[in-house]
Amino acid sequence: MLIVMKADAAQEDINRVCDLVRDMGLTPHAMPGPSRLAIGITGNTEPIDPDRLSILPGVIEVIRVTRPYKLTSRDMKPDNTVLTIAGVELGGRDIVVIAGPCAVESREQMVETAQRLKELGAHMLRGGAFKPRTSPYAFQGLGRKGLEILAEARAATGLPIVTEALSTDEIDLVAEVADVIQIGARNMQNYALLKRAGQCGKPVLLKRGMAATFEEFLLAAEYIMSEGNHKVILCERGIRTFSDYSRFTLDLSVVPELKRISHLPVVVDPSHAAGRRDIVIPLARAAIAAGADGLMVEAHPDPNQALSDGPQTLSLEMFDELMEELRMIVPAVKRNSLPTL
Repeated sequence: MLIVMKADAAQEDINRVCDLVRDMGLTPHAMPGPSRLAIGITGNTEPIDPDRLSILPGVIEVIRVTRPYKLTSRDMKPDNTVLTIAGVELGGRDIVVIAGPCAVESREQMVETAQRLKELGAHMLRGGAFKPRTSPYAFQGLGRKGLEILAEARAATGLPIVTEALSTDEIDLVAEVADVIQIGARNMQNYALLKRAGQCGKPVLLKRGMAATFEEFLLAAEYIMSEGNHKVILCERGIRTFSDYSRFTLDLSVVPELKRISHLPVVVDPSHAAGRRDIVIPLARAAIAAGADGLMVEAHPDPNQALSDGPQTLSLEMFDELMEELRMIVPAVKRNSLPTL
């Protein structure tokens, strides 16, 4: 249910509504808009009598929300959610490019790569300190030391950091360094982790599970938001199909549907979908054309020597090529042009 407040509603009117919602055993979620504030309600297992709320001072209308995902839906918040992360605006007119190596390998590798990526136009830096790997014998990341290196790379470049938390045990440690906490595809339905991410207060980039439906994806985001954290970014990264020419199938059809149904920012990770670097740039172009708010790509100074995901990782020369192509595409989809370097 959504309670729409009058544009001139006083703070005491808003507090009165929230107090009544809590007295009903439910949870209020204040959702500011450009002209008025709305209050979403979650936690009900049966219909709510709207009359108890509609008569309160400052209330203009009470709207029933029928979708299983409430807080992620435009029924609850019609306007786009725009996040400002260390000066980078995501979800608005700008196209945001998040780039970096799959894993933090060393201080020299990470800091030098971050400096070069910033020179080439990246807006945010990605890099894994903790790595979920299919094989227990593969490189698992540097852990706490990797987080320290990421902090140094941010200090050297000013680029906000996106890095993954694998478990509830790690999330506080990751939150100390990360500007955005990533929840990976394998953890999309790790509900304990989603709840902790919702409680930590940091922006969360949620990757779609490799076999997740549209509804399951949004309900995973709902877990985070239901804990009070509305700073969620949705990331399409490919799903498993019968295709055998790429690692996964990048489901670009989900991008405009996510933008239609949800108010949350949407980014696309073509690197993990492709599994091979030669098709990352074409997929990235298509993602922006489909309406994505940004891209998340893997880039490394020497991909063939990368300790993780080398075959799908762009060289810095290829990343430069990607940025040049985006500068031509972005204006065509009526988004703000990327700066020319």
